[in-house]
Amino acid sequence: MMNKRLQYILLSSVFLSAFGGYAQKQNENIGTEVVNVVKPYTPTISDAFKVKETPSLDDEETTKRETIQYTIFSFPVASTFTPAKGKAAAVEQDPKARLFSNYATLAAGNYGNVNGELFLNHNFEDGNYFGLMLRHLSSQGGIKNVELEDKFSNTGLDLTYGGKSSTMSWAAEGGFQRQAYRWYGINSYFTEGLTSEQADLFYSGIEPKQVYQTLYAGGRVGFNQGAFKEAMLRFTRFSDRFDSAENRVVLKPSFAFPVAGENIGLDVVFDYLNGSFARSYVGATEINYGFANIGVQPSFQLTDGDFSAQLGAAFFYSAATEGGESRFFVYPKINVSYKVVGDIMVAYAGAEGNLKQNAYRDFVQENFFVSPTLAIAPTDQKYDVFVGLKGKLANTIGYNVRASYLTEDNRALFTSNVYDSFSTNPNGYVWANSFNVVYDKLNTLQLFGELKADISKNVQWSGQATVSSFSTDAQAEAWNLPALEMRSAIDVVFTPKWYAGASVFFVGERKDQFRYTDDAAVVQPTFITRDITLKSFIDLNAHVGYKHSDRITFFLRGHNLTNQNYQRWFNYPVQGIQLLLGAHFKFDF
Repeated sequence: MMNKRLQYILLSSVFLSAFGGYAQKQNENIGTEVVNVVKPYTPTISDAFKVKETPSLDDEETTKRETIQYTIFSFPVASTFTPAKGKAAAVEQDPKARLFSNYATLAAGNYGNVNGELFLNHNFEDGNYFGLMLRHLSSQGGIKNVELEDKFSNTGLDLTYGGKSSTMSWAAEGGFQRQAYRWYGINSYFTEGLTSEQADLFYSGIEPKQVYQTLYAGGRVGFNQGAFKEAMLRFTRFSDRFDSAENRVVLKPSFAFPVAGENIGLDVVFDYLNGSFARSYVGATEINYGFANIGVQPSFQLTDGDFSAQLGAAFFYSAATEGGESRFFVYPKINVSYKVVGDIMVAYAGAEGNLKQNAYRDFVQENFFVSPTLAIAPTDQKYDVFVGLKGKLANTIGYNVRASYLTEDNRALFTSNVYDSFSTNPNGYVWANSFNVVYDKLNTLQLFGELKADISKNVQWSGQATVSSFSTDAQAEAWNLPALEMRSAIDVVFTPKWYAGASVFFVGERKDQFRYTDDAAVVQPTFITRDITLKSFIDLNAHVGYKHSDRITFFLRGHNLTNQNYQRWFNYPVQGIQLLLGAHFKFDF
């Protein structure tokens, strides 16, 4: 093979040498020659020769691969190594707070204020449970520039016995509440021109005490299967020390019927109210009232992706059992929402209406200083049309903004009672120091905004504001309704032992009237009316606490820390700075 390659190299060298010598000889005398071009020169490019990536071999012999045969000879190797077992990385966790079934709270402060609570709970082996809640709040009074006694007390007892199984839950409830207040809001008009001795004599002749008593019993039941979902029944007996009495029975069963893969809800309402007042405000005529309201509220839930809607209506029949007019009402029950940007922005809108049954007890819980001579009637809330946005500005900040327009017929408004010097009523609420209820058509345009933020794990803040514009029909003003209300609160946990919080309330101006008889009137009363504007006020409250142990916590609470002697109702100033020092004790039996 090597001889043949050597021959190829020698022949190639001889050929190149001969060609190179011939070319050099011709270059010595080239001469001249005329060349006639008869057509344009058209160059062409010959195909390039490409060297193959895998050249062919001309060797006569190719080395053959040897076949290798091998075997594995295995034998055991003794080892004393033992791998350690893996362990999960330890994660630091806060110790779980021990939960107690019962607690007691007791606090006392200036103005003779006392606040106490006792909660007891016991679970039985058969799955049933028993609960008891005892509450007490009282004050010995002492408000600045108040001549009449202004102490009050509020004591309540609630009892619950219930149980739960795989198919249902139930509970029986009952309780009693006693509330004692005074009509201490006497206007200085009545003592103008009197000496201090004469004024004291005048005040001593007024007995301003009022006592309210509530007795209730009822229960609730819920089912996990079937069309009958739940029901609530409650009987309430409300009375006072002026022989006023009110009975109310409310029954609310709820159903859900599956239709084409969806549930059609049906809520039924039966609301019976009956009551009486021993006399009217001026005369001695007894006042009786009674209503039986029956309502049916069907609804249908529709969900499609980010869109959801609850479509329904409410049909009510109100029968006046003690005179008055019986009527039939129809209300919309529509709520729709759409997730514009997931949970970050949710748009919602709706239109709702309802028949609200007013009651003497409900008025008292809103204004303790009403007279036991009220006219009781239901409010026709025709429709409340609203639109809003809610969602999250960040993972820890939630918001809700809403605009609404509410139309109500027979809306109840509190207004100061008139002083009638011709009245024969001897009771202590006739000195323009109590409140009456008047009814009117009221339209309300309202803007509402709310923010909630978890600033950190240990700091939570919330704030809200409501701006309202009222339009009345017969009344000159929307009595005692503020156009602006704001609220803000913050809670802070400093250490596992220390915590604190604060809240502030702002209530804008409200309107009321002071009406009294003209001293010049002789035969029949002629009334003089003064329009009253109650000033806006700010109420700042705060608290701080120390957790001595899992069982015992000490706290200090402060109310009305700005020390404003503002009037929540006309002629009713509130207590100044109030400080309460107390302890909270948790325990088990």
